[in-house]
Amino acid sequence: MLLIESLFLQGFAIAIGACVGSFLNVVIYRVPAGLSILHPPSRCPHCLRQLAPYDNIPILGWFLIKGKCRYCHTPVSWRYPVIESLTAFLFWCVAAYFGTSQPTLILGFYAAFLSWLLALSMIDFDTMILPNSLTQSGLVLGLIYQGSLAFTNPSDRTNLAGHLILGVGGAVLGIWLLDLMRIAGRVFLQKEAMGGGDPKLAAMIGMWLGWQQVLLTVLIASMVGTVVGAIAILVSKLGKQQPIPFGPFLAIGGAISLFFGNSILTAYLSWFGLT
Repeated sequence: MLLIESLFLQGFAIAIGACVGSFLNVVIYRVPAGLSILHPPSRCPHCLRQLAPYDNIPILGWFLIKGKCRYCHTPVSWRYPVIESLTAFLFWCVAAYFGTSQPTLILGFYAAFLSWLLALSMIDFDTMILPNSLTQSGLVLGLIYQGSLAFTNPSDRTNLAGHLILGVGGAVLGIWLLDLMRIAGRVFLQKEAMGGGDPKLAAMIGMWLGWQQVLLTVLIASMVGTVVGAIAILVSKLGKQQPIPFGPFLAIGGAISLFFGNSILTAYLSWFGLT
């Protein structure tokens, strides 16, 4: 029975994730442009014709129109089905990894957290900007998530203040860490090494995951960013002056910390005999 329930949950997560991914495509395109994410309905950005419902089928819709607008035949980016597939995969990871060990509400929060990270990553990759509207709304949702933890666990309902303090402490630490990195970049590189939105994203992640996990997130992000930056300098023709957004690396660190943070920290402390 548990296996059937788990498989149903995973299948449901994939379907919902694909639909959410379709919406994230709208967010990624419209938010940086200052457009409403609700109106007008989905339409071709070139001929402005409203898309038919069957054109909006997640993942499959792109293949049904053969990667071109049905009306003006302008190519539609392959990124649309990729974002939808990636979101479906992330939702499946939440369902498969946490399964029925967590309340459905908490699984929904985890999926929302990953959705925010994905949208912010793609926007930062495209525009080198992390919109305040997304980092701030993600921060507020993270605070609501911390509060919900005290009510989803019957034995933990008296610890609401503790969860809120954990989240706020993680947010503050996230800002401090990234601000210190910005200052260090100015001192040693004599230029801005990080954008103003990165500390806000770190604060958002800290609100969701707490102070220990935001430390791990920044460490992972720095390691991945260093490797990617070194590879970009060695193999590309872009040169050392080409800016690389740090937001996607923070998102990768946050996602890894969500799934494996506790295991990594436990292993680290055990290695030093602290547990």
